[in-house]
Order: sequence, then structure tokens, then C-alpha cells
Amino acid sequence: MFFRILLLILLFTSTRSFAQEPIGALSVEEGLPLEKVALGRLLFFDTRLSKNNTISCASCHDLSLNGTDSLPKAIGINDRLGNIKTPTVYNTAFNIAQFWDGRSRTLEAQVSGPIHNPVEMGSHWIEVVEKLKRDAKINQKFDDIYIEGVRAATIADAIATFERSLVTVNAPFDLWLKGDTDALSQDEKEGYRLFKAYGCISCHQGKNVGGNMYAYMGAMGDYFADRDKPVSKADLGRFNVTGNEDDKYLFKVPSLRLVALQKYFFHDASESSLENAIQVMARYQLGRSISDEDAGKIALFLHSLAGKHQEMTP
Repeated sequence: MFFRILLLILLFTSTRSFAQEPIGALSVEEGLPLEKVALGRLLFFDTRLSKNNTISCASCHDLSLNGTDSLPKAIGINDRLGNIKTPTVYNTAFNIAQFWDGRSRTLEAQVSGPIHNPVEMGSHWIEVVEKLKRDAKINQKFDDIYIEGVRAATIADAIATFERSLVTVNAPFDLWLKGDTDALSQDEKEGYRLFKAYGCISCHQGKNVGGNMYAYMGAMGDYFADRDKPVSKADLGRFNVTGNEDDKYLFKVPSLRLVALQKYFFHDASESSLENAIQVMARYQLGRSISDEDAGKIALFLHSLAGKHQEMTP
């Protein structure tokens, strides 16, 4: 009897400690209409959303990899170069807003951005709707789901529904959170401890390990003054949305869920080493110095945050 009670106490304590962690496990959104998800996926890969039928959402958000590209800045229509690094499209449903500057509050509103951006897709809703309406098969798919048929709002709704299905699950860290104590190595566990101890957790927390708040780039040091290139419009962050001087250099904190799979880091893609990026963030966001050894362990922890999705290459 004593041992049964002791076992129950240990199980309760273990479950309770995992539940109190500042990071939660990701789970797929339940109840998404499968027919909308399927239509949204078709549209996500449809180049007719762009002016000259060459660029789709998937052109910059490669789902087989990590939901973004491998470039410092995206390349859009007619090989035009963007002004900011492409964020991942995975797990975006958990963000407080979309885009680095948070200018779209919903996934539905976000869809219009690339379509109308002259550097990205260079098109507009009237043109996109007209092109899709000439396709009898896709018209039927819309009519089966939406009373309104092919409209800007229904296109955006379908794509946003598909994007809500892009949740990466069963990351080693999430399995650990759910009670599998062997899901993480000792170095990964130590990396998580250091991640919290240094203060990284203050901005990167919640199930998406970020994406739920805004923060100044260079809160504890002048990042832009120390950088080897002048300040651009993209560097101004939320200021471009609000016009408020206090919002200069304020950005949505990015999710770290798939950060270890990226080739470049930060909005300006100024860093290509995960360990170096950790040390840069410590310096400019926390006012702290992280050793190479500790940065390496934190990087191992960040690798453990990466889950899987059926769209990813096995």
C-alpha cells in the first residue's frame, strides 16, 4: 500500500512539474473542415495568385523543408528581391499577428499581403478571382464549399484554413513535456535549463516558443548601430504600421519551433550560425554574454523543438 501511494505521489509531481513549464506542447487544431484544407492546399501551390503565373505561396514557403526558403531575402515576381527574411508558415496559427511587423492580425488578412505586394506576387484580387473563375474544376470545388463561390474572401479563407493545419507535432521536447523523460538527452535538458536561466524564456515562451508578443531589436544594446549596414525601412518594424516613434525597431518575437532548421536568422538574415545567433541575442536582448559551450547546449535544446508534419520531407 505504501509503495502504491508513493508511486501516485511521484506520478502527480512529475505531471504537475511538466504542466508548469513555460513552454507548452503543440497539438493539431481539431475540427478543421477537410475539404477546405484540401482546397487551401491547392491554392497554396497555385501560381495563378501571381501576376505572371510564376510565384505561389509555396515558392517562398517550402513545406518540404521548414516552411520558408533558404535565402536571406525572398525572391518574388520577375526575380525581384524582397526586403526581409521570409518567416516560416508552420505553426503561424499560434502567432499574435502575422508578418514581422504584425500588420495583419489574422491569417485571412495575411493572404492579401503577398498577392498585392509588387515585389512578391504583384497581382490583385480582381485579377486572381478572374483567373480562377476560368477554371471549371476549381470553380466546382469552391461551389461545393462556399455559397459565394470564388471570391477574395473565400480564397483567403481556404488558404488560411490550410495554414491552420500546418502544425508540427511530436517534437522531442513535446514528448518530454508529455512525460517521456528519455525523449531528451542530458545536454538537451541542460540546454533548456540554460535557456531559462539566461532569460531567453522571457520572450520565447508558450506553445510556439515565441510569436505571442512584441520586442525591440536591441533592447540592451544598439544592434543597428553595430551592424555593418545602414538602417532600412524593414528595420523599423512596427513603426511602419503605426507611425508611432516608440514603435521603431519593434518586432513580433519569432517562434523558435523550427529555428534550428533555418539557414539564416533574424529579420535581416544577418546571421547564419545558430550558435552565433544565440550569442547575438543574449548580447542585444539580455545584456549578457553566453559562452560557446552554453550556446552549443542551448542550440541542442532548440533542435529538440522541431516537430514533424506530413508535408515535410521524411
